[in-house]
Amino acid sequence: MFSDKKNINILTSLLVAHGVKRVVVCPGSRNAPIVHNFNECDDITCYPVTDERSAGFYALGMALADDSPVAVCVTSGTALLNVVPAVAEASYRHRGIVVISADRPLEWIDQLDGQTLPQNGAFGRYVSKCVSLSEPNNEQEHWYCNRLINEALIAVRTHERKSVHINVHINEPLFNFTLSKLPVERKIGYVPSIMNLGALRAIAERMLTAHKPMVIVGQTRTRSSEVADAIKTIGRKVVVISETLASDVMTHFDLMLSRIGKDERYMPDFILYLGDNMVSKRLKKFLRLSHPDESWAVSEDHEIHDTFMHLTGLIEADYIEALNELAEMINGMGGKQGCKSYADNNNVEFRQRWKEQIEIIDAKITSYEPQYSQMSAVKEFEESLADMDYGYQVHYANSSVVRLADIYADHYVWCNRGVNGIEGSLSTAAGFSVVCCDMVFCVIGDLSFFYDQNALWNTNLGGNFRILLLNNGGGGIFYNLKGLKESHACEKLVAACHTTTAQGICTQNDIGYVSARNDEELRLGIAMLLTSETKRPMLLEVFTDISDDSNALIELVKNIK
Repeated sequence: MFSDKKNINILTSLLVAHGVKRVVVCPGSRNAPIVHNFNECDDITCYPVTDERSAGFYALGMALADDSPVAVCVTSGTALLNVVPAVAEASYRHRGIVVISADRPLEWIDQLDGQTLPQNGAFGRYVSKCVSLSEPNNEQEHWYCNRLINEALIAVRTHERKSVHINVHINEPLFNFTLSKLPVERKIGYVPSIMNLGALRAIAERMLTAHKPMVIVGQTRTRSSEVADAIKTIGRKVVVISETLASDVMTHFDLMLSRIGKDERYMPDFILYLGDNMVSKRLKKFLRLSHPDESWAVSEDHEIHDTFMHLTGLIEADYIEALNELAEMINGMGGKQGCKSYADNNNVEFRQRWKEQIEIIDAKITSYEPQYSQMSAVKEFEESLADMDYGYQVHYANSSVVRLADIYADHYVWCNRGVNGIEGSLSTAAGFSVVCCDMVFCVIGDLSFFYDQNALWNTNLGGNFRILLLNNGGGGIFYNLKGLKESHACEKLVAACHTTTAQGICTQNDIGYVSARNDEELRLGIAMLLTSETKRPMLLEVFTDISDDSNALIELVKNIK
């Protein structure tokens, strides 16, 4: 039996119609009628998560894993505000979540009643659509409620793929479950616009005749063999720069830039940027010094992202479609005008110069053996992972660890680089693991882990979720920032140094726990992390020294220079 609240029933029916199959639900009384409906519905699976901040990132992880919108349902009051970080990250990743919040009757907002605050509009620009549903009392109000929900569920699937907020006002009594079946509701369909291939082709033709063309691929929304194949094809005629957040194709350009400095011979005269954020600060600084004749960006959200400060044009398109079209042009496939029309020697010198430097960097990274540190832990993990014969997905948290991934990972890396926050990395990976059949690893630093430890307070996690926790007792990345470590505030107030360990957290949440404090224990621990057969999650905590971590990176850069 379903709730007697018409707005809740219209919402439930349309969620099913629009293909929302998963809802992360948080405890509360005001949202209980909504949760009841979802639980009664055979087409929806509910996943309980108590901490709303974790729940939002948990939903994001699910959305990333199966590339479809996931909802998170919270009760009234401050519960909603805890979802803001996840909503922002999901929007900037173009994998928006559907936030469903229960609300008190409108007339009781700001009247000193329990758990009441203005919820409509709480997410501001972080959502593409916010609708508020009162309970309809006539046919016109029913039509209006239906239309608002359709608008929100269409918005979460448009090119922007930003999060949306559906706020549901619910009057008492709350718990009358008297409806035998859901109403059949009108679904409004959506057909996305088609990319203007002609415009992209014209720009690509000019790029292929440039003397120093460069294609830059930022973070992509999912792991895709299409992206990797396109990057390899384009790279035969153009310098292509990408990180592990883009594809399986490795390019150690960040360390290369530490070697070449401000050498103008490596600066492009034509730039085409696709995808989202990049980790490398060096690249941004380097290209901001360049003066290309043309600089174009392919954008899914039709927003101007002038990252390098010399954008000359914007193409609104799906970047995977754009990459494939560009690769097709270069191959000269399908009768299209391809690279054979252009002089092959236009940019040979530029490509060769980059190729030689990248090969030098690759060789130096391969030969470098770091001392026991977070760097050696990631190196050991990635080298051992390459020998595994099962499917796997690897999430890296922000800050130092994702930069280590760009040195040693030879596969696509999942990371919350929408706004680069540390707060939800573990929850995102946890949610991902519930949907994904592969082994799911999360490599994470101590501050990120302890901040998000409630991700493990969860009944849905299984043995395919493994965590590599790098614990050096504080925010190690702050010690690499020039001048900051000289501040008396650095250790306790900025780097947040601590003596906390994860063992107790693992015990209380039934997580298998192993630790390492030297090279031998590290090798054994990683072997266990990768090969142990268990039905519960497992965590390896690697204890290192902040100074050793910093010195390992400094020595690598010295060796490269």
